[in-house]
Amino acid sequence: MKIEALIDELQELVDEAFTIPLSGGKTVINTERVKEIIDDMRSNLPIELKQAKNIAADRTNIINKSKSEAEDIVQEAEDRSKNMIQQAEEKAKFTVKQAEEKAEALVQQNEIVLRAQTRANDIIAQADKQAAEIKGAANAYLDGLMKKADDELSKNLADLKKTREGLKNYQTQGGSSGTRRPSSRQRRNA
Repeated sequence: MKIEALIDELQELVDEAFTIPLSGGKTVINTERVKEIIDDMRSNLPIELKQAKNIAADRTNIINKSKSEAEDIVQEAEDRSKNMIQQAEEKAKFTVKQAEEKAEALVQQNEIVLRAQTRANDIIAQADKQAAEIKGAANAYLDGLMKKADDELSKNLADLKKTREGLKNYQTQGGSSGTRRPSSRQRRNA
């Protein structure tokens, strides 16, 4: 039985209730039938409403899970970035040390001193350039991971807002029509 029919039947019971004389308007109504109608109404609630209630109850869990995943992604990116930067710095130091050692060995030879200094400067510049490129790549990687986490959070929040809007629309459009049907007594009299 549909919810509207159950509401009509409940209204009809109220309209047809027997008024007790000298009681100030109190009426006698079949409470067993009212309880049956209420039970039928509960069992006939649309499944969308039940699902919306479950989604609303799980909202906090969804947001917390998204935040936790985002924090994990950011932490992993920071760890990778630090590791890449550390490796780049170690490689740059090693390259600089090699250049300095080569330069010192070549200083002994008069003719080659100028070439050695130029080569050492080139190696140092190349190491600095390489370290800068690695740092830039690490920063770009970290930015990409953070953007991905941000997009996931935004998507989850958008889904949640859409579900809430659907629930609001259901409640305002389908949950109650706002019109009252005439009772069977009023229909007979009309």
